[in-house]
Amino acid sequence: MPNDAADGPATVDPPASRGSRPYLAAAIVLVVLALDQASKVWAVHSLGDGHRVEIVDGQLWLGLSRNSGSAFSLFSSFTPVLAVIAIGVAVFLVRVVRRVEDPLLVVALSLVLAGAVGNLIDRVFRAPGFMKGAVIDFIASKHWPTFNLADSAITVGAVLLLFWGWRRPTHPVDPATASPSESSGSSTPQPGTSV
Repeated sequence: MPNDAADGPATVDPPASRGSRPYLAAAIVLVVLALDQASKVWAVHSLGDGHRVEIVDGQLWLGLSRNSGSAFSLFSSFTPVLAVIAIGVAVFLVRVVRRVEDPLLVVALSLVLAGAVGNLIDRVFRAPGFMKGAVIDFIASKHWPTFNLADSAITVGAVLLLFWGWRRPTHPVDPATASPSESSGSSTPQPGTSV
């Protein structure tokens, strides 16, 4: 009779840990959304007269910009289409975040979701009208297009996704424990077999 105890403890997260992940995702999304929208309100009221606030002289500054397109101001004539795409992306991300268990993946997807929703709010509710709104950008650099906190969240989330994919372990298949389907998928001939 096999001894289960000898195999060591299973690497399954405790239910309390799994149950806290939706709260982690919700907290990240809400905090990023609050900061993004508050910063945009500040930018409209404080930078609306066209002046800019220097952060690093000639290299980084705050200045109001309204972007009716996508990233880098592309497709500015298709704002309603971009809004619909953003809604689809947001719905998809919500469904995915609810199913993931890896904490790093939860953080990464939540940041991307928060950024997408932050810019979607601008497209839906800001001037010139419903589903035609321009995204408020206000962080400018000499070497980079103007962006906002929502864009920053998307970028950080994307970097974390790349890191998550890079750090995933790729375990070689052990012939002693592999299932028939796994072992049959190996194309490397074993010692002592003819090819």
